[in-house]
Amino acid sequence: MSHPSPLSPAELRLIDAVRDRRVKVVHLTHNDLDAVGADAIHRRRYDGVFTLFSSVGKFPAFLERIAALPGNGDLLSITDLGYQAATVPALEAARKNGWRVEWRDHHRWNDDEAAAVRALVELLRIDITRCGCGIAAVDLLPDDPVAREIASVVCDYDLWLHRDPRSAVLGQVLQRHRNRNHVRDLLVKGRFTDSRVESEYAEIRTEMAGMIDRSIAHIQLADNTRRIGFAPLYGYPSETAAAIRERLGTEVEVIVNGSGRFSIRSVAPISHLVARGFGGGGHPHAAGGDFEFSLLERLGFSLLKRSRRYRDLVKAVDEL
Repeated sequence: MSHPSPLSPAELRLIDAVRDRRVKVVHLTHNDLDAVGADAIHRRRYDGVFTLFSSVGKFPAFLERIAALPGNGDLLSITDLGYQAATVPALEAARKNGWRVEWRDHHRWNDDEAAAVRALVELLRIDITRCGCGIAAVDLLPDDPVAREIASVVCDYDLWLHRDPRSAVLGQVLQRHRNRNHVRDLLVKGRFTDSRVESEYAEIRTEMAGMIDRSIAHIQLADNTRRIGFAPLYGYPSETAAAIRERLGTEVEVIVNGSGRFSIRSVAPISHLVARGFGGGGHPHAAGGDFEFSLLERLGFSLLKRSRRYRDLVKAVDEL
């Protein structure tokens, strides 16, 4: 079972800033384009928003720390982050400490998870047909045409529709986290590009091609009932997975970083089920989990670009 990731000193300083906040809305969200779009929706809806972008692994730690602060009747809005067992006691503390909590998510929850959270929050909205930004747009700004356009572009990328070329540009530009606030502020104004976005995208396209080639050079294919490709991550996991599928005809792509965290993509709608077996989750066709490499396994992976843990994932896929 995965353990919540601890917060860094910089992230703990963010919690201190939440304690000293002057605004009435705290937005705790993921760290990708969907989250950035959802944050833009919040900022179009509310006068003041304090935003914390979080990885899936650090979400419980962020929530626990925020919940322990005085809520003073303020809104804690959670978007694009799925259920984890550790969030339930944090929500209990949040309610006790005077927070109003709303949670909007598009990952898959079971009935027990939804019931446990719904009893502790003012609003729980789960909608697997939209991206998180799309849920926020419908709930918070149903009559705003700019919010609808933001949601359309963001969901195009997050749900792998690939019908709007603007979505791929923004999704890839946000692989560099330094661009989050800039893109968010553009979206708030109803804009989707500028010279900085175009320059970053051009640099990324060149960089990404080299990283994808490096990953594919070390790919390991598993012969089983579903053709699975494992590759080390050098950057851009979604685009690497797409390139592997296009070039090698795989059905499942697993992109692994040096710590054991992995992204999984699948033709069949099983990614989220596989990932849950490795302390993660996500969507039916795209999710993430953790092999939890030991120090020795990290060393072995850095040298060999492969792991014995691959067998466990192959078995999980075959069982599904």
